Amino acid sequence: MNQQVLNTVQEQKPEQASAIGRYRWTICALLFFATTINYLDRQVLSLLAPLLTQEFGWTNTDYANITATFQFVYAISMLFAGRVIDRMGTKRAFVLAIVVWSLGAIAHAYAVAIGDAVNSVLTTVGLAVVPVSIAGFMIGRAILAIGESGNFPAAIKATAEYFPKRERAFATGIFNSGANVGAILAPLTVPLIAAAWGWQFAFIAVGAVGFLWMGIWIWLYDTPERQRRMSPAELAYINSDTAVASSAAPTTAAPKASWFKLLGYRQTWAFAFGKFMTDGVWWFFLFWLPKYMSAQYGLSGPDMVIPLAVLYSMTMVGSIGGGWLPTWFIDRGHNIYQGRMRAMFAIAVLPLVVLLAQPLGYLGYWAPVILIGIGASAHQAWSANLFTTVSDMFPKHSVGSVVGIGGMAGGLGGVLLTKLGGWLFDYYGAFGQIHTGYMIMFSICAVAYLIAWCVMKALVPAHREITDL
Repeated sequence: MNQQVLNTVQEQKPEQASAIGRYRWTICALLFFATTINYLDRQVLSLLAPLLTQEFGWTNTDYANITATFQFVYAISMLFAGRVIDRMGTKRAFVLAIVVWSLGAIAHAYAVAIGDAVNSVLTTVGLAVVPVSIAGFMIGRAILAIGESGNFPAAIKATAEYFPKRERAFATGIFNSGANVGAILAPLTVPLIAAAWGWQFAFIAVGAVGFLWMGIWIWLYDTPERQRRMSPAELAYINSDTAVASSAAPTTAAPKASWFKLLGYRQTWAFAFGKFMTDGVWWFFLFWLPKYMSAQYGLSGPDMVIPLAVLYSMTMVGSIGGGWLPTWFIDRGHNIYQGRMRAMFAIAVLPLVVLLAQPLGYLGYWAPVILIGIGASAHQAWSANLFTTVSDMFPKHSVGSVVGIGGMAGGLGGVLLTKLGGWLFDYYGAFGQIHTGYMIMFSICAVAYLIAWCVMKALVPAHREITDL
């Protein structure tokens, strides 16, 4: 590709975009469906939690320990997932990730047998054991977490490979909205499957979907330089903001930066702190809302279908709208970083409405559903932009590693929030005041984004792209 063609691509107007080609959006669609499956598998447990709690006699702390196992293993795995993806390449790493997490999802159906086997082994060596059901579900969640830790680092890396910087937040918002679709589909399908064929089959059926996606991914994905389905003009457009004038041959592999070197950059710490403060909020909404609606309003699984579907439908607006919002600022003269941070500040204000969820709860469950829906929608808008700050400032070959570091921080933040929630709900529940525990948790969720934004802005007050990796 010569410089003349590159310049022509860079000057394309939006209405001429079809002349460039749209294969990159096919890749975005694949990432969207992978994220949908990711969240379907992740949410089955929370939707069945009231049923499983009754069947196995779990306390809120027991449930918190099970979900915290996922978050802790996810946190540690995220650190290594980004590294593995940078070394293996996006295509092979994504196949490995979805195979592991699909098997982990299916393993939940055999949690009792797994827990019994593990406890038998531990008993023979004189170690203390936990109840069979808790042990089995912890193992299933751990396997699920190992596999699912690969989704976002791989998806962000694929987005950095297939999209110019101008489009990355929007593309990230689209594939990230798969989390919302998964969260919508789960309450529409899981309770019905469980009611018809039992809770075990719900885990098996949802877990098996990942293998279908894997076949399509192997068929359609390759690196942009090797992608035969994509036009030279589209490849030049993808590489336009890095001034790549020639793309006739695959690029030489770049050296891999060490974790310690990446931790030497404020940009890494800004991203990691943003994840630490806010990832747990989304997981709290995802893992605890069915139990909240059961405890506060006495809703059973089928009763939650419509309110949860409405709530998670709202988050799609946030995910896609949040990806578009920085472009609005950029089009008005702000640079990429200024536009993104202005958008993120506006987004960080929205979760404050969650403070009203408990005070207005006397109006019925629809008031907190709508208010929490706004907060959850804001999270997805925030997440689309937070992920994109990495590809804005770091070279493509280190994106997976930085996302992995941030993912670990987010997972650890999620563990702390989940454990705190379980303790608060059991503590105040013993006095018949569980609503106080939810009020405290909703307050933390409401202010987390503004705190994260202030620290991120203090660490990285202006855009500075990393060029020495």
